[in-house]
Amino acid sequence: MPGLTQTTHLWLFFAMVFGIIVLPGLDMAFVMASSLMDGRRSGLSAVAGIVAGGAVHVTLGAIGIGVVLKLFPAAFTAMAMAGALYITWIGLSLWRGATALGEVGETRSRSLPATFGRALLTCLLNPKAYVFMLAVFPQFLRPEYGPVWLQAVVLGLIIALTQAGVYGALALGAAGARNWLRGHPEGQVWAGQAVGAVLVLGALYTAWGGWRGF
Repeated sequence: MPGLTQTTHLWLFFAMVFGIIVLPGLDMAFVMASSLMDGRRSGLSAVAGIVAGGAVHVTLGAIGIGVVLKLFPAAFTAMAMAGALYITWIGLSLWRGATALGEVGETRSRSLPATFGRALLTCLLNPKAYVFMLAVFPQFLRPEYGPVWLQAVVLGLIIALTQAGVYGALALGAAGARNWLRGHPEGQVWAGQAVGAVLVLGALYTAWGGWRGF
């Protein structure tokens, strides 16, 4: 089976992906909130959902869905608005219940599959991912580099491993902070409101970007 004939560009792709993932955003805030509320396993479940969403983005990008969204801006805008509303709902739920993180305890507020599903949906409703798949991803798919499907798999693995590394570290760190929050009720409330505010602000930015077409 033929392999890749060129791999040096993969380092540049990794650098670009890493630079995007480490920037604070909706995916990062959701992972942090999941770990703070429900602990390490929930945080890692959220990471798995984000990684699964990234795999879907890669698949859709490889088959040209990004081009469809570019040709039909209304669909792009609708998706951005839907994602913004969904994230706003989650953020307001955290903010308005000053007890949101004040309920930190041994019992999870939602199951691991539910956390995975929410993380997956959060990732899929993030229009910036589609912009990346449309503007950046195709530039690294070159017929002269080898089979296109194999290139897509390799690039997808780079995205998945980077997401797992960055968000996984965040989930573990937030889970550690959760242990401290258990003994500090006021800190729990502030943390819940802070995460909720980040989600709402991120949602507003997403909606504004979707309206302007990024």
